[in-house]
Amino acid sequence: MITRVRHVAALCALGTALTACATVQPPQQRPRPAPSSPAVRSSPPTLAPGPSGLTPVFRNGPRTPGDKAVALTFDADMTADQGPRAAAGERFDHPRLIAALRTLEVPATVFMTGRWAEEYPDQARSIGRDPLFEVANHSYSHYAFTADCHGLPTVPADRMRADVERAYTAFREVGVEDPMPYFRFPGGCYDRVALRALTPTGVTAVQWDVVGGDAFATDAEAVARQVLDGVRPGSVVVLHCTRSAAPTTERAVRTIVPELRRRGYRFVKVSELIGAADGRG
Repeated sequence: MITRVRHVAALCALGTALTACATVQPPQQRPRPAPSSPAVRSSPPTLAPGPSGLTPVFRNGPRTPGDKAVALTFDADMTADQGPRAAAGERFDHPRLIAALRTLEVPATVFMTGRWAEEYPDQARSIGRDPLFEVANHSYSHYAFTADCHGLPTVPADRMRADVERAYTAFREVGVEDPMPYFRFPGGCYDRVALRALTPTGVTAVQWDVVGGDAFATDAEAVARQVLDGVRPGSVVVLHCTRSAAPTTERAVRTIVPELRRRGYRFVKVSELIGAADGRG
């Protein structure tokens, strides 16, 4: 199973103020011109490359007892060849889950495949433009980046970079303007060959330390218990945003969120955890 300050209002307000001040300022004094260049947008935090310059891998944030932050992440999976199944009525989206996160006001990171974004462009755009969420890269095709990965088809090593870049292209084409430079390997499977292949993309690979177990699960309470038993400060929880393959996730989240809040946890996006783990802009 990887959005930002307008200046028009400020310039108008400044112009009004300067007009008023001109009645009392000496004629020889001239107001300083307003800045002409837009504010510089800070880049999302990433990790420095690993040994031998390989793509860095992030699994969890700082284990700070006094700051019990946890990131819920959701994989929006769809393989490149599942179009006929979607056309036949199978649902790879989960709008009720996204609605629940909004109702509960839970920040989250959605790792989206490019194929999912193409199938559900309105939903991808809505998620990408909602400041509550951030969209990250889960490949274009949801094919594995190693052999023997949960039965997934495999991306050849010489196509791995192109697959990731194709996903980013798909995001932007449907209106996701600022996808994050984070990548989650399909199935969580990777090796040094895959890490080396993705180095030129500049992404940080994001894994997890808590498996929700919602894939193909039928018991929402069991999923919730598994998450609640595993979460620690700085945890990254992996869940899914696909109705057909993870139908219990929304119900599980409605149990997980209030209980973790009761325990003193706060919900953050992956970017905040990476930033707290000595990330760099």
